[in-house]
Amino acid sequence: MAQQNYKKFYQLDVWQEGFELMKEVYEISNKYPDEEKYALVSQSRRSANSVIANTAEAHGRYHFKDKIRIYYIVRGEIEETQSHLWVAYSQKYIEKKRWLGLEKRYEKVKIRVNNQINDWHNQDKKK
Repeated sequence: MAQQNYKKFYQLDVWQEGFELMKEVYEISNKYPDEEKYALVSQSRRSANSVIANTAEAHGRYHFKDKIRIYYIVRGEIEETQSHLWVAYSQKYIEKKRWLGLEKRYEKVKIRVNNQINDWHNQDKKK
């Protein structure tokens, strides 16, 4: 029965939303000035990509404590990406409306991550 409920990492809501956000970060950062290529562009893309990469890694882990540890990293990568977006907004590389939308969507992903961490903590306590 458990096999029927099994999802691939790319079927997880957190991964899917993170993937959509990552694509948007890539699109936005394409428009940053050339001098940001090895700074803000690279950093923004790496942290946005790390959100989904670490989500996939956590999915592949067996023990709850391992999954939780990696999801704490995911949460940190979300925060880092938000920080890069703040910088981009402050430099007027992103319009306010788009920046606010990204900020809101990343906050929703962070809530999902926090909820998953709490669920795993509860499941680990039941063992």
